[in-house]
Amino acid sequence: MAREKIPAAPSVRRLPGYLNIIRALKEDGERYISSSFIAEGLNMEPVQVRKDLAITGIFGKPQKGYPVESLIAAIEHFLGWDTLRNAVLIGVGNLGSALLGHREFAMSGLNISAAFDTDQQKIGTVVHGIKIMDGRTMEREILRLGIKIAILTVPSSQALDAADILVRSGIEGIWNFTGIKLAVPDHVTVQKEDLSSGFAMLCIRMNNKHGGA
Repeated sequence: MAREKIPAAPSVRRLPGYLNIIRALKEDGERYISSSFIAEGLNMEPVQVRKDLAITGIFGKPQKGYPVESLIAAIEHFLGWDTLRNAVLIGVGNLGSALLGHREFAMSGLNISAAFDTDQQKIGTVVHGIKIMDGRTMEREILRLGIKIAILTVPSSQALDAADILVRSGIEGIWNFTGIKLAVPDHVTVQKEDLSSGFAMLCIRMNNKHGGA
């Protein structure tokens, strides 16, 4: 799906939450869903939901709302989740192991098909159905598999070296869970996830509710 510009990040981040509500309603046999129903489930305003959904190219019908099947398809297509994307995971520590077991990735069109680590005690073991391969073979194996997406969960001290290997391996997108900002060529896209920032926001919001400093 061609886009002239990247849509607002907050709108894109909200779409998966909408999708969860819509899919649940579909399981209940409902054929239409209103923006008010979605908004209520997420403590939002209906007008914001309608604006967010509009970026997918679908619009609701007066008095009826959005057709559930078409809305799911529109959101999945906009996000690119209607196409299966294979990925590799680099670094099978606690976080990496948890991500390997995250079954909902499949609903987002993401399939982790290989994982790598340099720990000799982990190499050759199977974690959530994925056999852990030797990190020293990473470049060769990724090139052989033709995979374009990598999930990076190595210790921060190893992040830059791992990223260099991933770039040489033909990786075009890196989901970066390390604490390091990666320097990569322009043709490589990096999405950094900072778990500590999310926890910081939770703490601030809790403090504000309870009158803390």
